[in-house]
Order: sequence, then structure tokens, then C-alpha cells
Amino acid sequence: MKVLITGGASGLGEALSRSLSSEQDLQVYATYCHSEEKAKKIASEFSNLTMIKCDFGNADELSSLCEQISEWDIDVLIHNAYSGTFLGKHFHKTDINQFQEEFQRNVLPVLQLTQAAITHFRKKKFGKIINVLSAALVGNPPIGSAMYVANKAYLQKMTQLWATENARFNISSNSISPAFMRTNFTDFMDERMVEQIEQGHPLKKLLEPKEVAPAVLYFVRASQQVNGTDLLINAGSSIR
Repeated sequence: MKVLITGGASGLGEALSRSLSSEQDLQVYATYCHSEEKAKKIASEFSNLTMIKCDFGNADELSSLCEQISEWDIDVLIHNAYSGTFLGKHFHKTDINQFQEEFQRNVLPVLQLTQAAITHFRKKKFGKIINVLSAALVGNPPIGSAMYVANKAYLQKMTQLWATENARFNISSNSISPAFMRTNFTDFMDERMVEQIEQGHPLKKLLEPKEVAPAVLYFVRASQQVNGTDLLINAGSSIR
């Protein structure tokens, strides 16, 4: 089976690249944007892993990646890449243009890649789409997370739509929603805030990327009967 992971060179993406590449029957393709040195190091450790530079803000690079989906005969598309920040200003203080910029940077590329994937999957009557969402979609959204949560909520509904529209073509669409993790994406946060999150965690221990990777692998391996499902990974701190 051939798998494409977006944002596969750092944070959760690195954990996914390593975990899936450890499965010898999987051929893994992973994108990166800025982490070239790290991407090369990870790729050197696995013979079944290919790293591809792709800046989702570059229309030509994104279009090229869309074309590669059919050329590589991809079976599984994993959306992990996200550019921006988790927390920012309160909604009423945020420049309205930022919402459009964040949407264009983090949602439209997902839609474009998924359109290419679904077109390919329908022809072969098989395919899997896996979206990395967020546990921030459950309960009260964190203060200052308007743009991030809005984008993830949009993709949450799209994940369900893809499942509904494509089930009869043997295409599944599922997602995972992990809780807060310490990665490059959250490194900007004040240590006092991180400590507060950790103290409020049921296990007094933050979720680690390597603990999330098995959930993604589950969806890669799961029967096509598993469709339209979101797996919440938050140690039971909130239950829907």
C-alpha cells in the first residue's frame, strides 16, 4: 500500500513518517517545506520512505504534488501539515484578512489534494483519506484559537462529507483529534501556560506524537467498513 503524508518531517509528521515507514509493506511518501535537513535524515533511515519538498503556498509545487498522486498510485492520503499558530489574539482583535489568509494556506491545499486523490481513488475503487484534526474541537475552544479551530472545524465536516459521498466507491474518510502536544507548532507558547495544561491533564503528562501515530496506522490498516469516524485522543479529559 502506498501512503502520502503531508508535513512529514517534524513534530507529529515525523512520528507518522517513522511509524508508517517501519511497516515494510508500506511505501511512504512524505512532504516537507522548510525542514530539508531533517527530512533527508529521516529518509536515509528508511528504504521505503521518499521525502518531497512542497510549499503549499506555491501553486506550481502544489499542482505537481496533485499530479503525483495518480503517478505514484497512492492508496492513502494523510493530511497532517498545518502552517500558522495554535493561539493568537482574541477573535475581536484579529485582522479579518488573517482568516482568509489562514484558510487559503491551510484549508484550500487540503481540498485541492483531496480532489486529486478522490478522482484517483474512484478510478481504482479504493482509497483512504485520514485527516489530523484537534481535540480543541471538543468542548470549549481555547481562548485565542479562533482561526485554528475554525479551519479544523471546516475540515472536520469535509471529512464527514467525503465519507458520505464516496463510500460506494470503496473510499473511506476518517480523522483523529489529538490533544495538546509539545511540537514546533506549539513551541512559541509560554512555559507557564504549558505547565498549566500539563497539571490539568488527567495523567499529568502531555500527549506525545509517538502516542498518536498508532491511531493513524489503525485507520491505514482498518477495513473500509470504518468510515466517517473521528478518534479523539485526550485521555478522557472531555468526552463527546
